[in-house]
Amino acid sequence: MLRTLRRPALALAASALLLTTACGGGTESGPGAGAYDGLDVIVGFYPLQFVAESVGVGDVAVTNMTQPGAEAHDLELTPRQMAALGEADLVVHIKGFQPALDEAIVQAKPKNVLDVATVVDMHEINPDGSHAHEHTDEHADDEHAEPTTPTPAETHHAGDGHDHGDFDPHVWLDPTNMVKIAEATATALGQARPDEAAKFTANAASLTSELTTLDESFVAGLKTCERTEFVTSHAAFGYLADRYHLTEIGIRGLSPEAEPSPARVAEVQRLAREHGITTVFYETTVSPAVAEAIAGDLRLKTDVLDPLEGLSPEARGDNYLEVMNANLTALKAANGCS
Repeated sequence: MLRTLRRPALALAASALLLTTACGGGTESGPGAGAYDGLDVIVGFYPLQFVAESVGVGDVAVTNMTQPGAEAHDLELTPRQMAALGEADLVVHIKGFQPALDEAIVQAKPKNVLDVATVVDMHEINPDGSHAHEHTDEHADDEHAEPTTPTPAETHHAGDGHDHGDFDPHVWLDPTNMVKIAEATATALGQARPDEAAKFTANAASLTSELTTLDESFVAGLKTCERTEFVTSHAAFGYLADRYHLTEIGIRGLSPEAEPSPARVAEVQRLAREHGITTVFYETTVSPAVAEAIAGDLRLKTDVLDPLEGLSPEARGDNYLEVMNANLTALKAANGCS
């Protein structure tokens, strides 16, 4: 059974008295907070907060630059947040996902920066929107069928109005990538506080065990399904689809707020009919209107599939592990998995 990590404002209740909330920003401790002797860690958005708090529990104060429930792609920083970057002991981000944070890091020159894009396999995006990497099965004993390669019509990432470079940034939706992020975070924290390095390594190992259990639940839960295709409001689930041999049909591209063209809506409807789709997934931080319209036209169900770019008050769980398990439950029901 997965250990439940309740989502604190920071890692320790004792540290909470030292925290303030910046206008327009996420939960903050702020570097230089009185007698606090832990490490001040700044992260770009929620999954990185979850990892930093889990790996550094007891020794870090984590500042999430994205306010709970806000859209992480569109982060804008306050002057206070800009100043805090230069004082932080460690900043963790994914370069290309939040351009405002990338630019601020260049200006503020923090002591230590962990760019997650340097520690996980970032999947390149083809002009047709599919992941360009060749699939390699990391676990030979996973009794999966060979993955279905999405056709150009079945995935949709390009032309979404956001600059993510040539790569899909949503790496955290594959739990095995979160293992790599946890290990890299432990290393970075250990470099910032060598005396505590062994503790960070041990915490990362504990988190890895939970993430491995989560991954095994997805492997088992999605092994035998009536269909492998699923429809989402925006194409955030490419890594999850690749890992578990599914095919994502995104109504929108990488941007959750870009309006799909009439042609794209028609294409999604055609694919939904062709693959016997039962459910159109939407997310809690973006209007479900388009997803509901498509589902209504086809007389399909709607349900939440959370991309976990943030942890909204409406999230189906208090942390990454709980929300991902809720996603698994939703996918199993939609795809007729046994």
